[in-house]
Amino acid sequence: MNAVVSAGAGFLLAVLWFDLMFDVQARAGAGNGEVSEHALASIAAYYARVTTAARPMNRLVAAVMLATLAAIVAEIAKGTGPSWLPWASLALAALPIGLAGARTVPAAVRLGARRDSVEVQSRLARRVLAEHLLCFVSIAALIGVQLGWG
Repeated sequence: MNAVVSAGAGFLLAVLWFDLMFDVQARAGAGNGEVSEHALASIAAYYARVTTAARPMNRLVAAVMLATLAAIVAEIAKGTGPSWLPWASLALAALPIGLAGARTVPAAVRLGARRDSVEVQSRLARRVLAEHLLCFVSIAALIGVQLGWG
């Protein structure tokens, strides 16, 4: 199961890396706290493609999330290795996956639609950036735990 968890986490880390390549544009805001139109257009176009226009391929990310969680649960049930490992892995995976499902993906879909004011889009873009950074650190830690002690 360790290989499945590590592979799934590696895939998710790669997805987060691609997301962050667009998200970082939200850091450079105008003096009034708004993200520039050019940056918003770039970020929104990316999220419109990957959250909506890419169907059914966008479902692959959700499937990998579920497979990774299932593999961690199987590690818990199997009970091999250090007893703390699968529980730590579950926490490191459940936090970003839950955050993505509850907040990040809906915000990215909304951002991709570009129906909100520039102020709201700027706030969404910065929130997605912050959440993706948190998710990146958590998934990277999951890989470290799985490869270091798994």
